[in-house]
Amino acid sequence: MTHVTERSSGGSGSSGGERQPWTAGSGRAGRSGRKRSVSYADAGVSIHAGERAVELLKSKVKGTRRPEVMGDLGGFAGLFRLDTTKYRKPILASSTDGVGTKLVIAQQLDIHDTVGIDLVAMVVDDLVACGAEPLFLLDYIACGEVVPDRVAEIGAGIADGCRYAGCALLGGETAEHPGVLKPDEYDVSATGVGVVEESEILTPERVEVGDVVIAMRSSGLHSNGYSLVRHVLLGAGRMRLDTVIEDFGRQRTLGEELLTPTKIYAQDCLKLIAEAEVRALAHVTGGGIPGNLVRILPDHVDAVVNRSTWKPQPIFDLVQAKGRIDDSEMESTFNMGVGMFAIVSAEDADRALACLAGRGVDAWQVGEVIEGTGEVQMIGQYTRG
Repeated sequence: MTHVTERSSGGSGSSGGERQPWTAGSGRAGRSGRKRSVSYADAGVSIHAGERAVELLKSKVKGTRRPEVMGDLGGFAGLFRLDTTKYRKPILASSTDGVGTKLVIAQQLDIHDTVGIDLVAMVVDDLVACGAEPLFLLDYIACGEVVPDRVAEIGAGIADGCRYAGCALLGGETAEHPGVLKPDEYDVSATGVGVVEESEILTPERVEVGDVVIAMRSSGLHSNGYSLVRHVLLGAGRMRLDTVIEDFGRQRTLGEELLTPTKIYAQDCLKLIAEAEVRALAHVTGGGIPGNLVRILPDHVDAVVNRSTWKPQPIFDLVQAKGRIDDSEMESTFNMGVGMFAIVSAEDADRALACLAGRGVDAWQVGEVIEGTGEVQMIGQYTRG
């Protein structure tokens, strides 16, 4: 964080060390003959709490430092020295996103150290989808009331995500919004910047008939569709977050499943690009499999995706059954167990799968590219049981 605007525990203009009430008036002095001085803290904002949160985060942020980072936290802007000698024609890529209503689950459970990973994942995996290496990220945390330990937990998750992605947490902002957000409410967003050689940008034009479609398993729901999830499970379904769901295994509760952090694929995909002929990458977020895979197809081909090649995690079955949601709605809302797609040349398919397996990524050939009109053909039925 480079700047904080938050809430103080102390007051000003009071006698005997106690805060005195203030009321609007004509502007004349009261009975004491003194005017009541109003502070930022009286409006619900404290600088001191924010400064404490930054101090708690410093060691975590330092763990994300890259050689290109200049200076330290506390400046008006984060500085990053781009090594242009590594590129012939460097192109900067940028992405911005948030976590959405998954944050409501974190706030209800008072668990805040995982949503930062979700935030980073949503940004950096969009960057790598064009072939860009994530360089740095800036975050924004808006709170109803800044509680230093809670802000530090959120920030620690963001720092963890940046380490997994190989990018620097360059700075950010924590702001307190009393009267706008409730004391326990917060929202987060982030913007990331990456770089890619111009000739190596992944675009739909690179995709050819005969290419192979590879799926990379998601860690679960990731960070999409939570308004629907909360509606069908916690609203109409009246389920409790502390309910142990047998199908989840290991005495895992519903709340733990819903807070499973989003898988970060950035470093895996960069390694894959270096090892195999990758035509395109599709990050599966809102819009589901067909809505995101179609974004990397040229007009003269279709991508065939065979559902029978994988089994979605139990959480998807639970949501669909509780909400009586039809198949097309599920597939247009959720990732259904696939967080990232790679389209690779047929000759490099085995090499690509071996590369991902070597990095511990659960990946498999899910389909192929055929002549068509720029559409995604979903065939077969998911493996169940």
